[in-house]
Amino acid sequence: MSVAVASFAVFAASQVGTPGPANMALMATGARYGFRAALPFVAGVALGKQLVIWPVGFGLMELAEQAPWVFEALKYASAAYIIWLAWRVANMRLGAPAQAGAAPGFAAGLIVHPLNPKAWAMIVGGFTAFVAPGTPAIEATATIAAVLLACQVLLHPLWTLAGEAIARTVAGTAAEPYLMWSLAALTVASVLFVLFGGGT
Repeated sequence: MSVAVASFAVFAASQVGTPGPANMALMATGARYGFRAALPFVAGVALGKQLVIWPVGFGLMELAEQAPWVFEALKYASAAYIIWLAWRVANMRLGAPAQAGAAPGFAAGLIVHPLNPKAWAMIVGGFTAFVAPGTPAIEATATIAAVLLACQVLLHPLWTLAGEAIARTVAGTAAEPYLMWSLAALTVASVLFVLFGGGT
């Protein structure tokens, strides 16, 4: 095939399943609001990556070569947004659902990956490392999109469930603020690693 599907699937699963800004947001949302209430947010996060995949697949990287400053600015704006999310997580307290307010919805989840530098690096890496030269754009993009969506449908809910499970253990205890600070610190660390450490 023109796309190394099996190899890319292993790569995609390793990237989608490991800590990053999106998974930290999913875990924090599950911890704060519970798995069921977080499902619209989970769906938005999963589908939001498609908003990056398709433009990249149809030539957005050519624009990056012509106007690199646009993407440099986007990179730091994205980092600022993720760090702001982390600050919100650090100040959350799990509390009772009645006190938690409304959980973030589908639209809030939809913008997570377009503003997530790890997602951009993962997608660009997928196209450059696993797609054979000359592959039709529609074939390459549809394959990358389908594999990543499958990984997200399987793995994103697990992070959300993990957050809910942790919350049941620590809500209302002295460990609660440390959990939220740790989630926030991991979020910031993951985005800084992607920006400055060369990670994906």
